[in-house]
Amino acid sequence: MSRQSKKPHINLVVIGHVDHGKSTMMGHFLYLMGSIDERTIEKYRKEAAEIGRESWAFAWVLDTLREERARGLTIDPTYTKFETGKYYFTLIDCPGHRDFIKNMISGTSQADAAILVVSAKPNEFEAGFSRGGQTREHAILAKILGINNLVVCVNKMDAVDYKKEAYEYVKEELSKFLRQIGYNLEKVPFIPVSGLKGDNLVEKSQNMPWYDGPTLKEALDKYIEPPPQPVDKPLRIPIGKVIKITGVGTVATGRVATGVLKAGDKVIINPPQIKTVAASIEMHHQKLEVAYPGDNIGINLKGVAVADIKRGDVIGHETNPPTVVGPEVARILARVSVVWHPTSIAAGYTPVLHAHTLQIAAKFVKLKAKYAPTGEKVEDEPAFIKTGDTADVILEPIKKCVLEKAAEFPQLGRFAIRDMGQLIAVGIVRDILPPDAE
Repeated sequence: MSRQSKKPHINLVVIGHVDHGKSTMMGHFLYLMGSIDERTIEKYRKEAAEIGRESWAFAWVLDTLREERARGLTIDPTYTKFETGKYYFTLIDCPGHRDFIKNMISGTSQADAAILVVSAKPNEFEAGFSRGGQTREHAILAKILGINNLVVCVNKMDAVDYKKEAYEYVKEELSKFLRQIGYNLEKVPFIPVSGLKGDNLVEKSQNMPWYDGPTLKEALDKYIEPPPQPVDKPLRIPIGKVIKITGVGTVATGRVATGVLKAGDKVIINPPQIKTVAASIEMHHQKLEVAYPGDNIGINLKGVAVADIKRGDVIGHETNPPTVVGPEVARILARVSVVWHPTSIAAGYTPVLHAHTLQIAAKFVKLKAKYAPTGEKVEDEPAFIKTGDTADVILEPIKKCVLEKAAEFPQLGRFAIRDMGQLIAVGIVRDILPPDAE
């Protein structure tokens, strides 16, 4: 399945609370789509049955794909591909552990569309949806990271006897919340599915005659719109991973956010300011001469040591290098909205900022202005901000890193702020300021 397949390319991320059945559902879906053969599934069924976990067989599809990819050449281990009638998809499977959020954010920052998996089982739905639950947090992060294409799968319908009431309850609760965070519900399908049994994944289920909407496969073609292709903007590729490959050298993997990269181009990696050449480019183990926005690629970088660059660094052309901010270089003016904080935020607060593939501690240097939900300014230089407030603030990352104005490079100018294991605030970079700006 080469990039040369003329279908538009979509990066699809699967998100949701831990244990809501993401891996099982997507493993079963890939099997029904013909991406996994019968022999492989039989092998997993046997292995899973041996340890008394028959229901894990489909989840192992993605886990094993991870292992197989890890032996391959350039692409991050959690990527799988499949095609529908309309699109060519790269599936980004985000692990669902408590420490997952870093991977979830950098995985989601590389996606154009998301499937949000929510369990229909009582208590499981509430656990994901309560404050601090990952259903809520993932949905907010997906929206902040620019994902407007969302498909909701109400999973585990087999565990609630395929009851319409269970589906309607989840749909109603979640709809209110998704509308609140800015999703257009006319463009968000809710599909009742069973990842374990396969209901409504590819074929219409006989178990839910009350449902007349699309299957997951149909929804992907009907509701997802291809992302814009910012080919005329300067090149920006946030690095997701750096690996050393014997006989090849240093390979950086990442998704092209903007611009076009050709094999042989001279590039610069910031913040370390390393100039090098993109000797060759690969996607899904196939050589590419040219990479476009949305492509998840591996780039062989000439004469660069693995230790010199890291996840969160950004590749650009020498003629238009990525913007570096941090101590003694630049501060950022950001508009932030506080999602939740136990008390209040004042100057000096230093939580962790997540943007593109970057995670870095950043200090609130100054609170500039507070705004009403309508967008009107209500206070200059407030002493503090709290849950529900929106404000313009000056931030300084504690080390040099790459951030861009959201108006110019949305993928590199949107961020989330986390602390104490919770999502605290979301924001956008409005401007890049001098290093001593107050």
